[in-house]
Amino acid sequence: MTDDKKDMEQPEAEREIVNEPQESPEQKGKKNNPANLPVPEELPVLPLHGFVFFPGMGFPMQISHPSSQQLVDETIIKDRLVAVVTHRRLEEEEDETARPSEALPEIPATPKGENLYSMGVVGYMHKLIKSDDGVYQVLISAVKKLRIVEYTQHTPYLQARVEVVPMEESMDQESEAMLLNIRNQFKKMADLGGVPKELGMTVAALTNPFYIAYLVVSQVGLSMEEEEAVLEIEDLKALLNRVGHELNKKLETLEMSHKIQKGIKQDMDKKQREFFLREQLKAIRKELGEDDENIDLKDLRERLEASDLPEEPKKTAEKELDRLNRISPSSPEYTVSRTYLDWLIDLPWQTCTEDNLDLKRAQEVLDADHYGLDDIKKRIIEFLAVRKLKHDMHGPILCFAGPPGVGKTSLGQSIARSMGRKFVRISLGGVRDEAEIRGHRRTYIGALPGRIIQSLRKAGSCNPLFMLDEIDKLGMDFRGDPSSALLEVLDPEQNFSFSDHYLEIPFDLSRVMFITTANLLDNIPGPLRDRMEVIELSGYTEEEKMHIARRHLVPKQLEAHAISEDDLRLSDQALAGIIRSYTREAGVRNLERKIGGVCRGVARKIVEGHSGLIEVGPDDLAEYLGPPQFFSESKARTWGPGLATGLAWTPVGGDLLFIETARMKGKGNLSLTGKLGEVMKESANAALTYIRSHTDKLGLDEKIFADNDLHVHVPEGAIPKDGPSAGVAMVVSLASQLMGRPVRREVAMTGEITLRGDVLPVGGIKEKVLAAVRADISEVILPKLNEKDLTELPESARKKVKFHLVHDINEALEKALEPDD
Repeated sequence: MTDDKKDMEQPEAEREIVNEPQESPEQKGKKNNPANLPVPEELPVLPLHGFVFFPGMGFPMQISHPSSQQLVDETIIKDRLVAVVTHRRLEEEEDETARPSEALPEIPATPKGENLYSMGVVGYMHKLIKSDDGVYQVLISAVKKLRIVEYTQHTPYLQARVEVVPMEESMDQESEAMLLNIRNQFKKMADLGGVPKELGMTVAALTNPFYIAYLVVSQVGLSMEEEEAVLEIEDLKALLNRVGHELNKKLETLEMSHKIQKGIKQDMDKKQREFFLREQLKAIRKELGEDDENIDLKDLRERLEASDLPEEPKKTAEKELDRLNRISPSSPEYTVSRTYLDWLIDLPWQTCTEDNLDLKRAQEVLDADHYGLDDIKKRIIEFLAVRKLKHDMHGPILCFAGPPGVGKTSLGQSIARSMGRKFVRISLGGVRDEAEIRGHRRTYIGALPGRIIQSLRKAGSCNPLFMLDEIDKLGMDFRGDPSSALLEVLDPEQNFSFSDHYLEIPFDLSRVMFITTANLLDNIPGPLRDRMEVIELSGYTEEEKMHIARRHLVPKQLEAHAISEDDLRLSDQALAGIIRSYTREAGVRNLERKIGGVCRGVARKIVEGHSGLIEVGPDDLAEYLGPPQFFSESKARTWGPGLATGLAWTPVGGDLLFIETARMKGKGNLSLTGKLGEVMKESANAALTYIRSHTDKLGLDEKIFADNDLHVHVPEGAIPKDGPSAGVAMVVSLASQLMGRPVRREVAMTGEITLRGDVLPVGGIKEKVLAAVRADISEVILPKLNEKDLTELPESARKKVKFHLVHDINEALEKALEPDD
């Protein structure tokens, strides 16, 4: 077998020059330049295994098979020339390419000619060294390129007729450019470390373009078949082009590899630096006597073990804790994960307060804190009674609707106190972002849970009393609709698994008692209102205000101003004077401010040196509060035909609505002023139509409409007014003007009319009647169908007012107008 591999491992000590042939002076001259030796027509063929021998290159070869050694022995004593041809890769070799080179199958010592490539080189043997184990070390250089024409001998070694392939150095400008490019690219490749820099210098020093091309191509890592294909290229330009192409490919690969390596190195440097700093930190902590484990993690782990989290939140917390342990404390993600764990652990998942189910005590607490409000107190007592019988009932969802200042919010605090629950208040006025209710997802910077979850954490209980204040003032914009998020919160059938975007774990809200407050029910979306039990709170009567002031407001203001009952005595007449002449409201908020004003005046006197009790009567109010601000409007006005007193409902309670009609010469036109809404204008037109169609019954001349214009005005023209309930007052005002009969001063009225004269029911009867009482109105005309609403009126109001329940407008006119003289 011919084993023609490069021998780079055999120790020099084992080598021995066994045959250094004697050379003649001519042979010595030729040896100095083997390329000038004539090439015989026939040459012995030395098969080469595994790589391609290019012209201009030289290698030491190891030969061990006897037939090849015979070839060397016979050739080296002659002209030392031999044809070196690469053996084709056999099929069985390709199957074994993954195996080590030592395990490759043996190549036959005398391979068939068809197993060898036809293109090879003329090799010149410079030196032969025979080792002790019988292996030949032969130094051979390739001096020319040859082509095998025909094999003439197969044993004991191959011999063939050959022809030298010329390597013509015909250089033109294009070839020079291609050669220059190869030199530059190869130098760049050497700079990147792809080849030793000495090779770059060698290429720079060479002048033969063929040798340059073959040296370069042998360094770019081509396969044996590709290298043989390069060897078979005879044209110089084609050779340079192919070499330049392969060199560029290799260079691109090197550059990419260099870039990847650089990135890896930077990453490794950063990690090594972090590792080094952490080790330093550990060492410092150890010196300080601190535990190696992260203090935060230790604290979180202890809190998690001590908590009573349900199964699902506990699994999530443990998973997050393991994740946190793998995050660097300097990473922003560490803070996010730690904050999330704080929320999970701190929430009262199963911590509840025990309800106080003593009905008698609850009634006492509610009565002590609030005067009146019997419906609400009754509902709370009923809830406690059912809760006493059924322990797992869901919390009710109540909605207190009424004007400002009637005690809706403070009532929630009293209910919480009577039940022994924690009280939480959330103001929903102006909330426009759905995330305020459901929270932000943790992907956002600074994300937090919604207000519901935040308030539960603050309360520290899973069953507090939640007061959602001003639910009718929720907004909506591009950030979502908060009322839609409240649908889930306020639905007893859904809120047992309320999902906050931040927690991403269901939280049971079914044990929470929700109470909402609103001034206007119309502003609450229908689906949301449908989920709540609405309890309406009307304004207080004068008697109720007196009781509230005496029991709550006066003691509160005395304490707030650091004075006592020994310093100030406010008589009942003075309180009534404040209510009548200094406030005009459904609630008691302004009343409390006025009482506070009196207290401030008394405090000033005490500081200025007054001693003893100061008694404040109705005549002293002007000294502390200034001149009276409100009068009985019906008495204050200049009365006469065309002026009627209507009753109106407003979001802040009932109010009087005066309607004036004037008549002047004209052509029967009707003018409406006072910033009236469309519905109110239609009521005025309907009232006029009714009167014109019933002139005979009313005793009017039809010509009056042709010769006169009518002007209906509703004072306080800067305030928008609308609604159908002023229809009766419109008819009465017009009829009074046209008939010349004034409306009775002590009568007020409300009701919608039809063109046929029917009086239809309207809403807000309680608020309207209370407004009439406040204005010293003694008689009220109401639609007959509103009779049921009188039961809601306080007993004191029913005693002060005489009600006229009418079916049609004729009955209303009869009760409202002064008798015809």
